[in-house]
Amino acid sequence: MARHAPRSAELLAGPADPAEIAAAEARLRVAFPPELVESLRRHDGLSRWGWDNVLPGQPPLQVAQIVAHHEMCMEIAGYSDGRKPVEEGGDEPWWHPLWIPFAEIDGDAQIIDLRPGPGHGRLGWAYHDDRGTFRDAWPSLGAYLAATADALLRGGGTSRYADGGRYCFPYLTPEDTLWWAPPGTSDLDGEPLRPAPVGLT
Repeated sequence: MARHAPRSAELLAGPADPAEIAAAEARLRVAFPPELVESLRRHDGLSRWGWDNVLPGQPPLQVAQIVAHHEMCMEIAGYSDGRKPVEEGGDEPWWHPLWIPFAEIDGDAQIIDLRPGPGHGRLGWAYHDDRGTFRDAWPSLGAYLAATADALLRGGGTSRYADGGRYCFPYLTPEDTLWWAPPGTSDLDGEPLRPAPVGLT
């Protein structure tokens, strides 16, 4: 990535302090899944916000941002009673204490579901203006990141959804930044895109 998309590579922050991760777990009263801890110990989210799409979904959060987003949603849910599931139809709540945000933009977060049961560890969505959803969810953060890395290393595409919906391929902008877009995309706001070379990472 440093070779083919250096500006995007520069967005990735250095490793998170293990003590900060432990403090975040204590504050949120939850143990982060091992793949989230491993990811944070490689890159503590992004060093700054940018237009680059380092991942097919939202930009990854720093440890402090994970805590801040979770606490903000807990506060809002406390006022709106959004933590309670809707009985009719079995829909998901707007927010749940055992959802951990991994990535976010404009209030819409990719979340890891840490509730006990068969869905434990799956990656879903918590939208700022809708209920959470795990429709077509990746089984884990690790599976999502592995599929993303595979698309960069071996070519092809991946998706923010486990069923392959909204399939995205890695492209490079004229500034050599990474961008994920559907197959056959040739431009981004009038600027040409070219397929990323295999072995980008």
